[in-house]
Amino acid sequence: MNYQIAVLKGDGIGPEITESAVRVLEKIAEISGRSFQFTEYLIGGIAVDQTGVPLPPETVSGCLSSDSVLLGAVGGPKWDTLPPEKRPEKALLGIRAALGLYTNLRPAKLFPALRGASPLRESVIGSGFDLLIVRELTGGIYFGERGYREGRFGEEAFDTEAYSVTEIERIGRAAFSAAQKRRGKVTSIDKANVLETSRLWRKTMHRLAAEYPDVAYGDLLVDNAAMQLVRNPAQFDVIVTSNLFGDILSDEASQITGSIGMLASASLGDGVRGMYEPIHGSAPDIAGQDKANPIAAILSAAMMLRYSFGLSAEADRIERAVDLVLEAGFRTADIMGDGGGTLLSCSAMTEKILEAAGS
Repeated sequence: MNYQIAVLKGDGIGPEITESAVRVLEKIAEISGRSFQFTEYLIGGIAVDQTGVPLPPETVSGCLSSDSVLLGAVGGPKWDTLPPEKRPEKALLGIRAALGLYTNLRPAKLFPALRGASPLRESVIGSGFDLLIVRELTGGIYFGERGYREGRFGEEAFDTEAYSVTEIERIGRAAFSAAQKRRGKVTSIDKANVLETSRLWRKTMHRLAAEYPDVAYGDLLVDNAAMQLVRNPAQFDVIVTSNLFGDILSDEASQITGSIGMLASASLGDGVRGMYEPIHGSAPDIAGQDKANPIAAILSAAMMLRYSFGLSAEADRIERAVDLVLEAGFRTADIMGDGGGTLLSCSAMTEKILEAAGS
């Protein structure tokens, strides 16, 4: 089967890491006899520069006609002074909404070879951790009403969070389904002691939990959850939470693994088409210097094979290749840690993973 993949390289280190992921997918195609057709489209700051908007209509239509989407990163200081509707980050919200991608899966596990790169003490790390954050992606405060108005103390800005029962139910079901395939535990994160949206979230999640008696369920307030992630991350299996809280907590989870450059993500909807991207940003300070860590982008490609194309064996091959390269002591700068190793550039790390995938 020929799989059509839309490639959105974006800004900063996006082109470098996305090219690494494409090369690994080409290697997988060569090994397995699969066929991947890559078509590039503009998104983010480069799209603003060339078309005047961060998400051109051609990009949306191209993604809709593809089997899946591979995204690099968007944004950078060059575009920070643009009006909100022209900011590169606006494209991310737009493409998620256009593709109906309301579920974001962000796995965070500690690779054994990177224990020394984690900021956590050995006594906290223990035997390691492997958790999955299921983040609601198209609702909440990022999509609510916003603006400026006159307030008690003069001009003020406001952002509104709203969640419907339907939005909570569908992300909740995604979390429970994921837990059934993992270790059978869901922790829902909210701020139900303060926010009405969180009270509805908790009420709805409790009702859903009754439908999944094989899954252990619990609630945590978001401030406590942030503490528990660094106190004992191994206690978590599947975390489900809102758009805002998921954005923050997944970045925290990435850091305790050793580097944000290690975390992949999948954005999914009701169909098989998904969008796959590393959770890190565009890192403009190292863009074009061959210093970026390509592993998160490469692991995102593996998630694409597994979730959109059903190619689990091929996804396993990529993940094993990453494990082998890390166990051999090869590192990019962000994951060197205190344990030493051989420092590699982005392109050299990609070559090592390609070699391991082909072995």
